[in-house]
Amino acid sequence: MFTNRTRLFIGIIFLLSLTLLVNLRLYEFASLALMFIVLLGWDYIRQGTLVVAARCFHHKEYDKAERLLLEIFKPEWLRKNRRGYYEFLMGGVCLQKQDFEDAEKHYEIAAQYPLRSVNDHVAALVHVANISIRQGNYDKAAAYLQLAEKHQEKTNAKMKDVINRLHEELKKHKP
Repeated sequence: MFTNRTRLFIGIIFLLSLTLLVNLRLYEFASLALMFIVLLGWDYIRQGTLVVAARCFHHKEYDKAERLLLEIFKPEWLRKNRRGYYEFLMGGVCLQKQDFEDAEKHYEIAAQYPLRSVNDHVAALVHVANISIRQGNYDKAAAYLQLAEKHQEKTNAKMKDVINRLHEELKKHKP
């Protein structure tokens, strides 16, 4: 929920509190300050700057969202549901930069993890299919569209329309 700068500032405050409390021999309160430092570090490892980056992404501040996503030290250490959302957001940022290869890679990884909703999962699959069609990899596109259709009863009308349009596009290119 915090940026790295905010985490560092709060961590320094707790560290100063810890040293002061140890010097005053208030060990119970010092252990509490130490616990908050550990929780702050654990939160960074398991959640990172994902919440702030998602807020920026949804406000269409893609450069800021990318910067915040790149602040995450090891994305593979994120919680399982956070990792999928990290990859989903990173794929969206790469798509905005028109870096289709990286976007495809991130969306493929995002589709392997649980996302916020079925629509997000289907969107990741559809993005991979769309990029594959644009790159001429029609077999891969058909496979990902087939995976997206498994969730069709739970997707919204807009996503169903996108899937239908991609099927039409695929029919043009595939005999």
